[in-house]
Amino acid sequence: MRTVLVTGPGGAGRTTVAAATALAAARAGRRVLLLTGDPGPVPGAVLGTPLPDGGGDARRPFGPPVEAAPGLWAARIATGEHFTALAGELQERGAALFDLLGAAPLDPEEFTELPGAEPLALLAALRAAHGAGESRDAHGADGGWELLVVDMPPGYDTVRLLALPGQLRRYLRRLLPPERQAARALRPVLAQLAGVPMPAQRLYELAGRWDAELAAVQDVLDAEGTTVHLVAEPGPLTADALRTVRAGLALHGCRLGALVANRLLPDGDDPWTAGRAEAQRTALKGLYEEYGAGGVPVVELPHFGRDPLGIDGSPGSGGLDGPAAAVGPVPPPPPAPVPTVEDRLADDNLLVWRLPLPGAERDRIGLVRRGDELIVTVGPFRRALPLPSALRRCTVSGAGLRDGALCVRFTPDPELWPRTGR
Repeated sequence: MRTVLVTGPGGAGRTTVAAATALAAARAGRRVLLLTGDPGPVPGAVLGTPLPDGGGDARRPFGPPVEAAPGLWAARIATGEHFTALAGELQERGAALFDLLGAAPLDPEEFTELPGAEPLALLAALRAAHGAGESRDAHGADGGWELLVVDMPPGYDTVRLLALPGQLRRYLRRLLPPERQAARALRPVLAQLAGVPMPAQRLYELAGRWDAELAAVQDVLDAEGTTVHLVAEPGPLTADALRTVRAGLALHGCRLGALVANRLLPDGDDPWTAGRAEAQRTALKGLYEEYGAGGVPVVELPHFGRDPLGIDGSPGSGGLDGPAAAVGPVPPPPPAPVPTVEDRLADDNLLVWRLPLPGAERDRIGLVRRGDELIVTVGPFRRALPLPSALRRCTVSGAGLRDGALCVRFTPDPELWPRTGR
């Protein structure tokens, strides 16, 4: 099952492009599910099909899929229901601890989603959609999908969202390491000595379940068929707006599948339109040089003179059919931007750790060595990367940005490096 995550700067038309991508794939004979977290009327208006609010649960945190066109289903992520299910489960499993603290439990009607609930619901929906993609009911509306297209938040928020499973799993491992969990058998004894009940076993079981679910989401994000498509309207500030997002995606190992240049204006006699079109052509040329030359497909999507609304099967109708025809098929997934180690021991007594970071700027990169991890900062994004075993026995001797990659030089530590005989 392929997954296409569509994002870009705010106002660039990513919802329309996501819907057009899904429609184009459905027209090519694939069974497609389009997911959106937008709670407003825009997704339904673009598809010409209202999307129900709610209706999800912990098992499937998105509403009932609606058939918008032959082969294309669409659904809205049910953030409220997902948050209520998680909060209720946490309260139930932590009942003993809450009793110890004298806390009164909340009724289900009192649960109101908090800021930050949307990313967790979206990640859960990704995982659930992949699980449903393996099945198919008699009507074909609840599974059997071959392509999942997700209308994501704006670019910066998407990078942080895609980093969330790995970050949360790291926090769980630090706060509940295996050696601490091994002491669970002692809690009944400690409870007798202290005279008060210890935290319930179910809380630790819940942490283990969360780790397993986060690992399953991470598997979806790391899958070979998962790609990110960037949507941007070419202009003077487009390259700068995209560059940091591209570097953040590479930092977290995401595959960049395509760049969609949206709302391209035609030449015209009107001076304003002609000037705007010329500025777009200049910006588009720069995007081809930066992305197209680096192997990222650039898709040109013209301005259709109006907001594409609805589906009626005619590319000239003014609806979504024109953008779908222009978007074309989903390109094959590119290789993942994974770190590699270059062995230069014989010549320079160095090992060079090379991390692809296209779009990164030299003055916005930070490095901190912490034990067996290298914490890399790229603009507003940060990731703790585990070092390969060979590099753990080395010291950092320098770093530089070269050809779109961060190259970190490691020198073997004589106290830790195996000695060779003469």
